[in-house]
Amino acid sequence: MAMSVGGGGADEPMMDINTTPLIDVMLVLLIMFIITLPVMTHAVKLDMPRTNTQPQNNEVQIEPIRIDIDWDGSVIWNGNLVQLDQLESYFRTEAARNPQPELHVRPERRANYDTVAKVLALAQRNGMQRIGFVGNEQFMGE
Repeated sequence: MAMSVGGGGADEPMMDINTTPLIDVMLVLLIMFIITLPVMTHAVKLDMPRTNTQPQNNEVQIEPIRIDIDWDGSVIWNGNLVQLDQLESYFRTEAARNPQPELHVRPERRANYDTVAKVLALAQRNGMQRIGFVGNEQFMGE
């Protein structure tokens, strides 16, 4: 600690910088770095499962179901125009198949959200597990 003795009057301001808080902060940071350094360099050994490089031939490739939804609300199942009430029986039949086919939903850019939501809800309610959207590149760049 610095102490000023004599010299100068009582009215003169002290011109020395108090470095004690700076040293305290630096010591605390140094101690924190010393404590955390072993934690950061500690390696965790993971035993990852080995992948089978040979493709399995017993897996049957199933053609995905393609559903297109037009701007006017019409639903097209693999190229055939269907009504929403017919769609439920189609979904129930396809959900019972083993393995279940993928459902590729492709709404048009101007398609009504309500129609798309109804189709997705019907698919989920009737047991379709593998549902995905295709053609999303048309919505990029808006």
